[in-house]
Amino acid sequence: MNIEKLEPGMKYEIHAYKHDGNIHRTWDEAVLLEIHDDYLIFGNEKTKVTESDGRTWRTKEPAVLFFFYKDWYNIIGQNKKNGIYYYCNIASPFIVEENTIKYIDYDLDLRVFPNGSFKVLDRGEYKYHKKIMKYDENLDAILKQELTKLIESVREKEKAFKPGIVEEYCSLYNKIKNRE
Repeated sequence: MNIEKLEPGMKYEIHAYKHDGNIHRTWDEAVLLEIHDDYLIFGNEKTKVTESDGRTWRTKEPAVLFFFYKDWYNIIGQNKKNGIYYYCNIASPFIVEENTIKYIDYDLDLRVFPNGSFKVLDRGEYKYHKKIMKYDENLDAILKQELTKLIESVREKEKAFKPGIVEEYCSLYNKIKNRE
């Protein structure tokens, strides 16, 4: 990936694929907020989401998205009226092609609530796709290890889970949007 082409303030699309290469879900807009050595931070609000079956919907609240170069997950911090919620996808590290962030979604998700509690979601979907898409044992081990690492980050309040970080980036997102 050519990091020099990335520019804060620019809009990107997001495409999530499944292991078999089929599109899973797309977001029509995410604004790049910051570039770090090991991750990128984006913001969006009321963005159009298209499911693989063609259904569409819009996100409801401001969100801050953390995409990692090497970690097998991404994190969406949702700034809801009653606190910050996180939706974390166990997923391949991302790539950028033609102003589109792309990654493979591996089904397992982690939902984190404002009080710090969390719940692992979609274990059944993971088992099903592991079987039909033939995830090998090495991939299975990586994904489970990354889920454990992600849970540890939640417990330690690191990275995207640091108190106040989502609000800070929502503010930056609003400043960029207001300049348009």
